[in-house]
Amino acid sequence: MQKTPPIAEKLAEKQKSISIAEFFEKNKQMLGFDSLQRCLITTVKEAVDNALDACEEAGILPDLFIEIKPSGKHLAVIVEDNGPGIVRDQIPKVFAKLLYGSRFHVLKQSRGQQGIGISASVLYAQLSTGKPVRIVSKIDSHEPAHYCELIINTSKNEPEILEDRITDWDPLHGTRIELEIAGAYVKGRRQSVLEYLRNTAIVNPHARITLVDPDGEDTVFERATDVLPVPPKEIKPHPAGIELGTLKKMLRYTDRKRLSTFLKDSFSRIGAVTAEEICAHANLKSAVHPQKLTHEEAERLLHAFKNIKIGSPPTDCLSPISEDLIHKGVEKEYTVDFIATTRRTPTVYAGNPFLVEAAIGYGGSLPADSKIEILRFANRVPLLYQQGACAITHAIERINWKYYGLSQPGGFPAGPCAILVHVASTNVPFTSESKNAIADVPEILDEVEHAVRAVAGKLKKYLGRQEILSKRKEKENLIKKVLPRLAIKVSDILDRDVPNINPVVAKIMGNLLVNRSVRRNGNGFEVEIQIENHTETAHSFKVHDLIPYAIESAEPEPRISAVGDRFDYLWTASLRPGECTSLRYAISEDDVLLPDPVVEGVPAELVTGAKVLGRG
Repeated sequence: MQKTPPIAEKLAEKQKSISIAEFFEKNKQMLGFDSLQRCLITTVKEAVDNALDACEEAGILPDLFIEIKPSGKHLAVIVEDNGPGIVRDQIPKVFAKLLYGSRFHVLKQSRGQQGIGISASVLYAQLSTGKPVRIVSKIDSHEPAHYCELIINTSKNEPEILEDRITDWDPLHGTRIELEIAGAYVKGRRQSVLEYLRNTAIVNPHARITLVDPDGEDTVFERATDVLPVPPKEIKPHPAGIELGTLKKMLRYTDRKRLSTFLKDSFSRIGAVTAEEICAHANLKSAVHPQKLTHEEAERLLHAFKNIKIGSPPTDCLSPISEDLIHKGVEKEYTVDFIATTRRTPTVYAGNPFLVEAAIGYGGSLPADSKIEILRFANRVPLLYQQGACAITHAIERINWKYYGLSQPGGFPAGPCAILVHVASTNVPFTSESKNAIADVPEILDEVEHAVRAVAGKLKKYLGRQEILSKRKEKENLIKKVLPRLAIKVSDILDRDVPNINPVVAKIMGNLLVNRSVRRNGNGFEVEIQIENHTETAHSFKVHDLIPYAIESAEPEPRISAVGDRFDYLWTASLRPGECTSLRYAISEDDVLLPDPVVEGVPAELVTGAKVLGRG
């Protein structure tokens, strides 16, 4: 009688390993490929991240070209960069092998680390359209360009090369990737390719980005600076972030022969003295071979890490944007009346260095009757989805915004306001593989809250000042309604010309007076612009005189530029309270018509007798 094999043996026959590519083939939504709209954004994002990283690592100012065009029922996505290119042998693995990359084991700030991003986009293209990815890469002007068509063998997580040849390509160096995907291009939404690129341009002001949409419409995000970010440096892991299993693995596989040497060479902020302290606290000999430590001894070593004072990890592994460039980025892409920025001191969570930068914009074209706009970034990458699940949003919600001058219906701030938060870290703790929300790590929550409160405090001061200036303007308008009537009445009684009331208004209001007088002299005119500071503070400002005439004998000499059919005569001035100055020149014309001068650098509410340029 034949013996029936045990059920365990039958079950064992069905067991087999699963490649990472097969796993994500069935769980593509985990990587951000769910709705057609989001699939397109994710595809563009992964290609753009790769391009920016490649350019920056090579010290090249990024110039990116993105084109999205119809291709039958699908969309073709083309992303081209001017980076260093990719050597021929690495092209298949970079684009068609998941978990392949150079950054996973490197502790420094970077956009991508797992080696999933661009190969996940290739996998999605393959799944949704059955089409391979097409890549052109050129590493030098003297080298030929290589063309490859690839697919991913999901059973093995290995690339399959369908075509490989040398081709003609004009750029000196760079990479071009073309994918055909099932996707949907939308306009005018917060979650769209255009908005993703706009946000990318804000926190990457050194990049020039061109988008051609499916309608053939061009949008160019020009760079705001020619200075590349300071490249982050690689650091060693910090003892504060090490877990027992990781420590045991490091001990098992180290080639160091002494425990003290192992500690010095494997961790940041551990020198010879600190290594001896740790060994003494753990009751271990510094000369012991690391591989011979028992489980209990490894536990004592880990305990010593937590009890010995070890310096914070170095922060040159981070590459913050800087307050100045964040200001320029926001100013370039948004029309607002006020911008404030801040940068927090670097700190640490679980041994991972991180820092938070924040900015706030108010007024301008921002909608006044809706919730504020939150711009979330991690390592210079926009986070467009899962806003409600993100630590940045949660930190903003913890703040009492009524104190800072904004309404807060339903617990969320509202008003013509946008808040930008950038978290830079060697290891951003995302909530999922799609990297769209930051986990609620207490240290990060606190730092984001502190940063946002700092810029919110500056907004509060601005709004208070605007309220005062607004009341001043109301008072000035009232005075300007009453005084002219009085002047006309008195002039009629005395039978004299109506006087210029601006000097009187400026004194009453405590304003900066800009008063032009014109006097005929022979065949021309002498012009004087008298400026008096009746305010309580010193002011430095510029005075523009935009007129269609050439001037002579100017004192002091202005800077001259042409603006259409007029000349822009520009003077700079600086006056303390009670001081005055004069600008004089002559015009050789039979007749002149001169508009009011224009002042730049002082709020409009503090100026009488001139127009005001900008917001002051």
